[in-house]
Amino acid sequence: MPATHHSSAPLTSSPESSTESTEAQQPVRPVDAGRPVPEPASADEATAVGRIPVLDVRPIVQHGRRPAKAVTGETFEVSATVFREGHDAVSANLVLKDPDGRPGPWTPMHELAPGTDRWGATVTAGDPGLWTYTVEAWGDPVTTWRHHARIKIPAGIDTDLVLEEGARLYTRAAVQAPSRARHVLLAAVAALRDENRPAASRLAAALTPEVDGVLGRYPLRELVTASEPLPLLVER
Repeated sequence: MPATHHSSAPLTSSPESSTESTEAQQPVRPVDAGRPVPEPASADEATAVGRIPVLDVRPIVQHGRRPAKAVTGETFEVSATVFREGHDAVSANLVLKDPDGRPGPWTPMHELAPGTDRWGATVTAGDPGLWTYTVEAWGDPVTTWRHHARIKIPAGIDTDLVLEEGARLYTRAAVQAPSRARHVLLAAVAALRDENRPAASRLAAALTPEVDGVLGRYPLRELVTASEPLPLLVER
């Protein structure tokens, strides 16, 4: 299921990524030593260990006691280690807050290399001021269901049960989506429950690019775990 970024100035997303970034390699730089940072985060506060751990968020300068530094229009990568026990799908996104504390549209993160548990996203610095960035990790029940459905439906295993499970997940996703997107998901729900159609056709109707686009923008998230915010000083 592709994930898309709700673009709105001054934040944008980019597909660039790297699996071996370090503090020294990040395109953002430490702020001048004399500049104070309000409410600094400690090394422990920069991570969150819950049902879905979020660890080693980068860039980080002096364990979060000082902000990373960028200039307006500079693109940089934020990465973190995200994982969960078991085989259920996990996803992550990045949230930036402007100097007034207002969150921008969240940017989907992507696994930087299969099997590494390292996720990343690139963003572009906005207006000057002290921003913050936070990584959110969450369980992705729709992606988990899709994986199982693609195996079980062709094999004729628990067909009715699998299709109904998908219909209920899509219904939950539709509740939080705006009206135009909600109609797309509810049409998929109707197809999943249409017993006059072959099971393969019912499943295919729930896996269209249009449905993918809606779920990318308005995913169904469970067990959301957020890291503590880290500071980012943006200058002209």
